Amino acid sequence: MERSTAARFHDAATHFRVYEDYLESRVTPKDLFYLKSGEVARQLVELGHQGSVLSREQFQEQKAAAQAGEAARSDAFYGRSRPTTLASAGKELKDNFLRALAEREEANLSGKTSSIIFIRDLNPLGREVSGYIDYAHRLKTQDFEPYFSGKKKLVPRRSDLCYYNWRTQVSTSNSSPNFEVIYDDPNGLLFKNKMDKKILNVDPLAGPGEDSKRTFLQSDLYSHTVIYDHSIRTV
Repeated sequence: MERSTAARFHDAATHFRVYEDYLESRVTPKDLFYLKSGEVARQLVELGHQGSVLSREQFQEQKAAAQAGEAARSDAFYGRSRPTTLASAGKELKDNFLRALAEREEANLSGKTSSIIFIRDLNPLGREVSGYIDYAHRLKTQDFEPYFSGKKKLVPRRSDLCYYNWRTQVSTSNSSPNFEVIYDDPNGLLFKNKMDKKILNVDPLAGPGEDSKRTFLQSDLYSHTVIYDHSIRTV
C-alpha cells in the first residue's frame, strides 16, 4: 500500500538534517546533466517541478515537532520534567487577541485545553487569507515570542487545520496531532478532538459542542478573530 503524502513528508523532516539536504535528495542525475548547477536544480525542486515537496516552513515545523516528540519521550523514559517557559511572559500586551492567546498559552502547552484559533487578515503579501489554527500544535512547533512582542503577525498557513486565500482561491485542510478535520459533514466544517473524540462545531449559528466554548474577540491588529476552547477531561 502506498504511504500517505503526510507520512512521507514527516519521514523527510526527521531523516534530513537541514532543508537543503532534503532538496538535494530530490535532485536526479538527469537534472544535473541538463542544468549544470546543483543550486539551480535545488531551486527547481523547491518550486515544485519534481512534484509535491515540503516548503521550507513546513520542513522546519515538522523538524521542530519531531525533536519535541523525541525530547518528550526521553523525559518520560528517564522520569524527567522540564520547566515550561511561556513565550508571553513579561510582554506588555495591549491587544485583546494577544492577551487572550497569553491567557491560554499554559493550558494549551500542558494539554488541559486544546484551542482552535480562527483568523481572517492580510498575509505578508497583502492578500486576504483566513483559516483555523491548532494553537497547541503551533506553540509546540514554533517560537511565539515574535508574535507576543509585536515583531510578527500570526497568520494562517497552508499547513494549518484549514486555510483559504481569498484572492487565489487556494484552500487546504490538514489534520493535526490534536484535531481531525471533518469538512464533508452536512452540518458544515467540524473538528474532532483526537483525545476525547468530541466534536467542535465552528458554525457561528450553532453551539460549539460539548466541553467547548467560543470567544469572539475585537482586535486592533486583525480583521476578524475567534478562539474556540475545548477542555480535555482527564477523568
